[in-house]
Amino acid sequence: MSAAPRPTGLTLHRASHVLEVAFDNGEVFRLPCEYLRVHSPSAEVQGHGPGQRVLVPGKRNVNIAAIEPVGQYGVLLRFDDGHDTGIYSWDVLYDLGTHQAEYWQAYLDALAAANLARD
Repeated sequence: MSAAPRPTGLTLHRASHVLEVAFDNGEVFRLPCEYLRVHSPSAEVQGHGPGQRVLVPGKRNVNIAAIEPVGQYGVLLRFDDGHDTGIYSWDVLYDLGTHQAEYWQAYLDALAAANLARD
């Protein structure tokens, strides 16, 4: 398996609540903060084993308060709702970007099935 493309740019658009991530293969993803928050790679969201993923509602207006580099492999995103335990590797950000439409729809479907809302 080849390595994922490397990041060349990371820009937080606070007003629109979007993190823009550019990669060296020319791809640029505009990832809403809400999308990143509900798909956090943290154990709090992913659970501690298969099938333990936690559905996170009510994050429509969440924003990123700070971005901290973690070595050469990713960033820690600190959200303004206090969530700050998810380290987003470049591979995770690339995966979230390339599968954004399907992951987002699955999240919306899961919210609807659980009678939960984005607000």
